[in-house]
Amino acid sequence: MTVREAAGGDAAAIASLLTELGYPHSVDEARSRLEAWAGGERRLLLVATEDDVPIGLAAVAAVSYLERTGSWARVTALAVAAAHRRRGVGRELMAAAEEAAVRWGCVTIEATSARRRTESHPFYLDLGYEDRCRASALYRRDLRV
Repeated sequence: MTVREAAGGDAAAIASLLTELGYPHSVDEARSRLEAWAGGERRLLLVATEDDVPIGLAAVAAVSYLERTGSWARVTALAVAAAHRRRGVGRELMAAAEEAAVRWGCVTIEATSARRRTESHPFYLDLGYEDRCRASALYRRDLRV
């Protein structure tokens, strides 16, 4: 298995992985998302590949703190094809995301996972992440676009 930055030719696999994650995407939609992430400053779309076929993805981005020194990173998406789960793919993707965050000067990293994804929570805890939503509130509002 290899982890690398996603490339244009990965759009179909990214569409499949995002759809499997519960966010249906066409190849064109995935290509558009991929183009938006490509070459961005302090954002990265990673794919885990087996025989150069993407079997997982992780999207990570960094934001500078205003109130203190450094930055924080957020893994905004992590998906592994069902046939490849429990083989270390997610761990490799998270390790690569953390390495990128360190390169960007981040002092913390977070990952989000819906409460309904009960199978994901032990994974993050096992990697040493803390469930912080009980410790502080997370407020969200959709913007009209």
